[in-house]
Amino acid sequence: MPIIYENEYIKIETEESEIPWLKIFTQYPYKEMSEVPAGIKFEIYDLLDTIEKEMIAYYDPTKINIASFGNYVPHVHWHIMARFEEDSFFPEPMWGTKQREAELTLPDFKTFCQRVLKTIS
Repeated sequence: MPIIYENEYIKIETEESEIPWLKIFTQYPYKEMSEVPAGIKFEIYDLLDTIEKEMIAYYDPTKINIASFGNYVPHVHWHIMARFEEDSFFPEPMWGTKQREAELTLPDFKTFCQRVLKTIS
């Protein structure tokens, strides 16, 4: 997936999806959040907060979903997704059972990513 931002400790990637979806990864492959040094945890939480606020302001979604599983990829990472009542899976998680065929008309994702970058830079 394309990386839109990275520094020494974290990177932000996009996820190909019908909905706006970003992922924050630690650069070092920590398995659990409890292993992540405090300064990097604070950076992750700040980024989660910033991305969520930007998603709300730009997309006006029904709900923001933030998740960290790591069952398939045992590397600390977080998913941030803007959800809409009309999306294919709502109210199920994006990994759940598809509820309908959807064709969302949303503001440009590339512009959204540029807004996020401007806010965190």
